[in-house]
Amino acid sequence: MTLRSPALAEIKLGDELPELRVPLTSSLIVAGAVASRDFTRVHHDKAAAQAAGMSDVFMNILTTEGWVSRFVTDWAGPDAMIRKLSLKLGAPNLPGDVMVMTGTVQAKENQRVVVEVVGKNAWGNHVTAKIELSLPR
Repeated sequence: MTLRSPALAEIKLGDELPELRVPLTSSLIVAGAVASRDFTRVHHDKAAAQAAGMSDVFMNILTTEGWVSRFVTDWAGPDAMIRKLSLKLGAPNLPGDVMVMTGTVQAKENQRVVVEVVGKNAWGNHVTAKIELSLPR
C-alpha cells in the first residue's frame, strides 16, 4: 500500500500498477457477499450454485467492485478520490483459483487519472474496469 499519494506530475501514461494476486476461497467469496448484503444463494450456498450450473459458489459483483477499488487506491494512496468506476464482468471467480489484478494508466488530465484494470483467473478475464481518480497536484 502506498503511504502517500503520488503527485499528478509523477504519473506517466502507460505506468503499470503493481500486480495483486488474490487467492479465491469459499470464505472470501461468502464473506464478500454477506458484507455487501447480497444474500443470493449462489454466492454462499454450493448446492444452489450447482443447481444454477456452476461448480461452486462464485463472487458477486459488489465484491469484485471492492477488489478493483482497493487495487487502485492501494497504488494511488490516501489522497486519491475515486470519481468514476465502470466495469464489465466476464469469467466467474470460483474457490480454489487466483485472481491476478493488473492495471495501466490510460489517461491523465485536469488532476484526473484514468486507470484500466484487468482481473484474470484460470478461465480468463473475470473483470475489466476503468477507474477515474483525482489526485493532488
